[in-house]
Amino acid sequence: MRTTMICRAAAVALLAALGLAGAQAGPAAADTSWTVRTAANDFGSDRQNYGYTIDPGGQVTDGLVVDNPGTAPLRLAVYAADAFTAGNGWLDLVARDTKPAAVGAWVHPARPEVTVPPGGSAEVPFTVTLPQDAAPGEYMGGIVTSLAGAGEADGTGAGGRLGIRIRLRVGGALKPGLSVEDPRVRYSGSPLGKGDATVTYTIRNTGNAILAARQTVSVSGPFGGSGVPAGRIGDSPQLLPGDTWKVSVPVHGVAPLLRLTGTINLVPLLTDASNSVAPLAAVETTADTWTAPWALPLLLAALCVVAALVLRRRRRHS
Repeated sequence: MRTTMICRAAAVALLAALGLAGAQAGPAAADTSWTVRTAANDFGSDRQNYGYTIDPGGQVTDGLVVDNPGTAPLRLAVYAADAFTAGNGWLDLVARDTKPAAVGAWVHPARPEVTVPPGGSAEVPFTVTLPQDAAPGEYMGGIVTSLAGAGEADGTGAGGRLGIRIRLRVGGALKPGLSVEDPRVRYSGSPLGKGDATVTYTIRNTGNAILAARQTVSVSGPFGGSGVPAGRIGDSPQLLPGDTWKVSVPVHGVAPLLRLTGTINLVPLLTDASNSVAPLAAVETTADTWTAPWALPLLLAALCVVAALVLRRRRRHS
């Protein structure tokens, strides 16, 4: 029994770390005085989260269990919400007053509130019902509890929120895809020595699957010469379809070779229901920059000098 309680506490902490336990960052959930867990049924027991594969028009029924370790009854609101990738890389849930578009609209708790007796627990059944025109792909959301009547104007709940993630796969073709948007290269340093370049870009999930990206970046001179790789770059967070992630990568020890090219290589990482990670075909993009504002005029001046020397030499031999 003690092991089970420890596991449940760990699961709640994990949800907080993922940002699914509060409208702000996950640690806000530490102020809550209740815990949540998945119901034990045909889907299993002691699950960390919910995961379903449903065809358009299909329906499943499951349950959420709320435990109240306190000494007074606890009245909680129960609702569903869509997820998004927050700026810190965590998966978070939109506020309650945000109009749902997917999971938040398809998940229906049996009742909007639940009162949990002191020292007791209560189960709230819910159904997941997909419309006939639900688009194939992967979706993320959650079923959430918050203090009823407290802080509901901003959708947070005065004592924070506690929820459990719902990962939903709608039947049909899975078409994962990532793109690189707005790639740029900046250079700073002395024209007589090596300096630093910064490569910035935005990763966009253009497909219908949840993806992370393995990233490599390098900067090279004209015709690909003197390439300098960036240091190790961590994988991007998992991005929901349509989400973006901004990246800035420093590259040190770059020679000012007039015109520099930054090369960005992304390998999409697809994680399946068993947590196996499959790398997909890489996506590569480049961006160019001059090492200094005077680089192009200097190059033209050098060409003029060479042309003048060649012309003078020809006159001498004519």
